[in-house]
Order: sequence, then C-alpha cells, then structure tokens
Amino acid sequence: MADNVTSLFRSTAAHSPSMAALAREGGDGTGPVDFCIPCNPYFPTPAMMDTMASRLKDIITYYPSSADTITAELCNLLQLPPQAVAMGNGSTELITWIDHLLVRESLAIPVPTFGRWTDQPMETGKRVDMFPLQESSGFALDLAQYAEFIRTRGTRVAVICNPNNPDGGFLHKHALVQFMDAMADLDLIVIDESFLEFADAEQEPSVVQEAMIRPNVIVLRSLGKNFGLHGIRFGYMVANPSLAGRVRSMLPKWNLNAFAEYVVFMLKEHGAEYAQSLHQVRRDRLDMASQLAALPGLTVYPSQGNFLFVRLPVGAEGTVVRDRMLTEHRILVRECGNKIGSSSRFLRLVVRPQVDVRRLVSGLEQVLYGTRRGAAVPELAQGTSYSSGTAAVDRLVGQTNGAGMQDLAAMAVGGGGMGGGVGMPMPVAQPMAVAAAAPMGAAASMGSAASMGSAASMGSAASMGSAASMGSAASMGSGMPMPAQMPAPAQMPAPAPAPAPMPTPPPAPVAPAPFAAPSGPTPVGVPARGGLTAAQVRGMTAPAPGAPQELSQAPATGWPNAQSWPNAAGMGQTG
Repeated sequence: MADNVTSLFRSTAAHSPSMAALAREGGDGTGPVDFCIPCNPYFPTPAMMDTMASRLKDIITYYPSSADTITAELCNLLQLPPQAVAMGNGSTELITWIDHLLVRESLAIPVPTFGRWTDQPMETGKRVDMFPLQESSGFALDLAQYAEFIRTRGTRVAVICNPNNPDGGFLHKHALVQFMDAMADLDLIVIDESFLEFADAEQEPSVVQEAMIRPNVIVLRSLGKNFGLHGIRFGYMVANPSLAGRVRSMLPKWNLNAFAEYVVFMLKEHGAEYAQSLHQVRRDRLDMASQLAALPGLTVYPSQGNFLFVRLPVGAEGTVVRDRMLTEHRILVRECGNKIGSSSRFLRLVVRPQVDVRRLVSGLEQVLYGTRRGAAVPELAQGTSYSSGTAAVDRLVGQTNGAGMQDLAAMAVGGGGMGGGVGMPMPVAQPMAVAAAAPMGAAASMGSAASMGSAASMGSAASMGSAASMGSAASMGSGMPMPAQMPAPAQMPAPAPAPAPMPTPPPAPVAPAPFAAPSGPTPVGVPARGGLTAAQVRGMTAPAPGAPQELSQAPATGWPNAQSWPNAAGMGQTG
C-alpha cells in the first residue's frame, strides 16, 4: 500500500496528488493530516458546514445563477464596482485567459513561485524570463533589481506574487505602487494576491484600488484559499473596466458552480467568524515557526502566507522525507523539488492548529534524527544529488523546443559535464539575477534535462551582454570554471609570431558573439525570439551592471479606504 501511495508523487510532474487520490490509495478511505494544501483550517465554521450540508441536494441538483449575479454579490461584499471585477473557476482559469488575451510575447516572474505562472505562458509559446530569488537573502524579492532585469531582457509583462508561494515573502504596498509606476510602459503588470489575507505586516496591504485606476495592472485574488474551500474553485481579478471586461467577455456564462454561489451569498452573515479565522492562522504561524526552528539543522524562512518554507538539514532528501512522513506518520507535506528555483532540500508546510503541529514536529524528529532529537542526520550516498527544481518546465521544453540559437546550444553542450547537484540553491555573496526560460532556445542539441541544467550559468550569462561576464557568472553560479574549449576573450593567449619559414599558425579560437536582443515585437502567435531555455535557469549569475538601487518615488493615489468588513482589500480589521 505504501508503494501505491508514494507512486502517486512520481506520476504528477508539477503538483502533489489530490487528497481524493491519496484517500483512495490509503486503504481506509481517509486522507492524511494535510500540511500540503494551503487552506484556512478555521473557515468555514462547523455550523456553516452543517448548513451547506443540509442544502446539498438543492445545490447539486439545480443550475447556479449566472456569473454576473454571483459577481455582483461578491462586489457588494467587497465594495468594488462589478465592471472592474471578473470571477473565475479558480485563479488558474483567470491566469489562462490573462495569458491568452494579454501576454503577447514575454513574461517575467521571480522564481520559485506558483507553477502556473511559468508553465502556462510556456505552453502557449511565450518567452518566460525567470528572476531567481536568492537563498542567501532569504528569498526576498529586490524590486529594483527585478525592474532592471525586466529592462535588460525587454520583457513586456511582469508578475509579482505577494505573498509569494512557496516562501511567503512579502512586499509592502508603497513599494509595489512605486514598482507599478516605474513599469507603467509595460503591456501588463499582474500582482497575484492569492494569499494576502493571511498577511499582518501592514493594515491595508492590497493594491486593488490602485489597479482600478491604472491602465495596465491586474490584481488576482483567491477565494478558495482564504475561505478554506479549494474544491469549490473560485477566485476573482480586479482591474480597470477595460481589462476586466476583456477577460470577463471570454468566460462562460455559467463558469461558477452552485457551491460558489451559495458560499458567496452566505458570507455577509459570517464576517466576524472569517476575521477571527485569519487572526488565528496568523497566531498559529508564529507558534509553528518557533517549533520548527527548534529542530536542529532546519531553517525556517519568514512568511506572510498561511504556510512556511523550510530547508531541511544537510543530507536530508526531501522526497525521502515526504514519503516517510506519509507512509509512517500519515502526514502529507509539500516537497518542492519540482518548483523552478527550488530543490528537494525544501518543504512548504501549511499552517495548521497546534495539535496537528505537534504531530508534524514529532514525525519530523523521527524521520530526520531517528528516535531522539539532535541525532546525526544520515548523509546521502556519495554521488547522489538533490532532485532538480525544474521538472515541470523541463518536460515542456522537451516537447516544444526547436533548433533555437546555435551559439547557446554549443555553449550548453560544452558545459555538459557539470551536472552534479543541479537545482540545489548555493550560497552566494550578493543577490543576483538571471534571464531564462523559453520553449525556444538552445536545448535542441541537449539530449537530457541533466545536460541542459549543467549549462545554466553559461547560457543565462550570455544574455547579460558580454563574453567577459560569462566567465565571472559561471564561476559564481556553478562553482566551477568555464570549459577549457571556451575561454573568455580576456584569457585567450595571442598567437606567438612564427619565424620564417615556419607556416603561419592557425587563428585563435573565436568566442561566440554576445547575444543581442532582436529589435521590434515578435508577431502575435509566434514564440518570442532570443530567450534561453528553461533548464538554463539553474545556477546563478551576476546581476546586470549598473542596476539601480531604488525606484523613483511614486505619487500618492489618494484613493479612499473602505471602513467596513470586508473592505476593498478583502481584509478583516482584526489582527
């Protein structure tokens, strides 16, 4: 039975298996204690669940109202104009339509992050420029460096998840407003606030009001996560009426189900319980982080989401920890080896009530240290590397890559021997940026994901502009020197003068010309040119020279804040 359960993880490339699948394979029809799916464990209340259960027959028998009717009720609750809102069958439906309608050729996204923001545009042939968040800086996003990265790459759409998934990193509202103003010429800026209602770093952190008065900003919000109802599949986006209308016009009239309607219409009677549930999650997050941080060798990163991102002790392999926690302790955790920019040394653990946290900590102690805390952590067998953090996108690259850029392909082949430890974040001296990820590029002549991954730091350095920067980026990103057959121009010895009558020596080898971004937009429907492959995001390279340290100050919008619950940010006033 254990083999059946753990095999479910090997058959899912980008996500953990569903709770229904785990329950079917578990033998008794019940799922494990869930530290994987980021739900609110305190909402809906048991009384609300009982009320929904009593209406189950009607809910599943009859058609729901139209999406316009359900959206109007939600907007009345949130104090938002309906023309600025589009509701979707989960945020993934909205991400899909945003990509199809509003992303013309390229999209930038910090990684690691929610997988649909990398996979979705790649599936439709867009270039995805990935900006790696550095473990050395606690996975914090530096907006100034991100803005410079976008300018260097010429990206047309920028995405920021706030808080970010899986690390829970948070950006203050004033910084995001500055970023939006500095990037006002982009085709689109998306601020994904799916987990923002769990944040307590500031009173009003949402930028929904700012989005409605800007021509190129969309804010994405989730309902399933904060209401603890992932199975219902509902979320919404806020933008100016033109952008919101474009997306809304493409959605089916009955894209929202009857459960979504029932929940939306009952929320106005349960505002106090909802606000209390958020307050309790925030308290539990602090206590859970404290208990996990006490485990020897385990690192817990700051989070404003309803989850914690943790790095396992040295030598602990995440897939082994995940499987043993599930089969030996009936606890489901999210191992992050298939998230781009992460590796299998990292877990994402959802905040849960303290009785469950005690069970989690006890299970981790036994799996990591044996029967007692502080025992030595077993090392991996020699030659075993952590699993790659690019599994999902490697699959897409393998299916869609064309011949791509020959110079980058040659560089990647030349570095094919550096595959050990690919995908494992490495300590670096300072935050760094890397351009990467398109289903075009250099992977055509690279036979496997391992060989593609080994050339990451060289390929991404090429996009930074010069062969000289390739040398330094490779040594910083991979910890290994550049291949001997590809010396940087500054290191190439000039041929010595040959005395007559000796023949003239052959010319010195010429390094590949630095990549120059093509001018003019890529035609609609044609994959963007000049991008690196997804696998080349592995490793780390130096930031672009001359990156600004701060963004220009943005003027205040003066938009009023709503005072009643839920306010326009969807936030309760407590906590």
